[in-house]
Amino acid sequence: MKKIILTGGGTAGHVIPNLALIPQLKKSGYEIVYIGSIDGIEKNLIEKNNIKYYGIETGKLRRYFDIKNFKDPFKVFKGISQASYIIKSEKPDIIFSKGGFVSVPVVIGGKMNGIPVIAHESDITPGLANKIAEPFCKKICLTFPEALKSIKKGKGIVTGTPIRKELEEGSSIKGKNICSFYTEKKVIMIIGGSQGSKAINTIIHKNIQDMLRNFNIIHICGRGNIDNNLTELEGYKQYEYVNEELPHLMNYTDFFISRAGANTIFELLSLCKPNILIPLSKKVSRGDQILNAKSFENQGFSIIIEEERLTYEVLKKNLEEILGKEHYYINNMKKSNIKNGIENVINVIKQYSWIMKIF
Repeated sequence: MKKIILTGGGTAGHVIPNLALIPQLKKSGYEIVYIGSIDGIEKNLIEKNNIKYYGIETGKLRRYFDIKNFKDPFKVFKGISQASYIIKSEKPDIIFSKGGFVSVPVVIGGKMNGIPVIAHESDITPGLANKIAEPFCKKICLTFPEALKSIKKGKGIVTGTPIRKELEEGSSIKGKNICSFYTEKKVIMIIGGSQGSKAINTIIHKNIQDMLRNFNIIHICGRGNIDNNLTELEGYKQYEYVNEELPHLMNYTDFFISRAGANTIFELLSLCKPNILIPLSKKVSRGDQILNAKSFENQGFSIIIEEERLTYEVLKKNLEEILGKEHYYINNMKKSNIKNGIENVINVIKQYSWIMKIF
């Protein structure tokens, strides 16, 4: 039996594609071990799947000044030592990294132990963790063809992104039963990412009564962002985070208002759900979500609202547009050739699993 170490964490976006790969990896005969941060979101998500989990020290990688930048490198070095020891003990055939700051020590530890490393980049431009990891990787699996120009020639391969099988098996009937809305209105789901979005949450909370005149609303707010004054409001369901029930809720939903993280938007594409994307501003990101969103807009999958011009009036106008052109967006998504990337990523992993381990 082959053994693989998976890594990635910090946000759900760096964990969910790994979760999507796990069933097929098991079916392909791989024993799976996971290395993540000590108390990150990935720990709970992975342990629920009965996967052996190791937590290591890790420092956050930042592109901006922060006093923590002076001490976090020491955490990274400690994490490299811990990851290297785990890798040497577990003797995997291959390592697969989904990125995030926890992955850097694991990728470097893999290289130190002579283990082939495959990484996956969801966005059009690589994140800082994958930029650091690239020299230590055999291949970088990519979601967008546009990303090839950002990766060293010959190292990138377009595979698409792994999408959870559970999403395709979600039941709109079960989603309807979970929500138990009294009225038969179109359903909007609002997703601000695993951390939530203050900008989006504020506009929704302030204008919820007006929105409920035409829609039932499922709002994934992020940890600590529930508005307790709205918990009994008919037609409005708030969640900090949704895991097992999410595939049913997404299948039940008619329209989405969402950030433009690659995992989420490709799930919307897979389900052919019309959507309004509000990408993270360049003020707080490297602009990757803006590029993701523009790619989807150009293909006729999405409407974009830049965060800097986000007001309720603009949101309402775009909701009216997407409601009137629902079939246009659905038809465009149905015509897309972009498929679930699980099989492509698994094939890359299999290709490099044979490389002899050097300890």
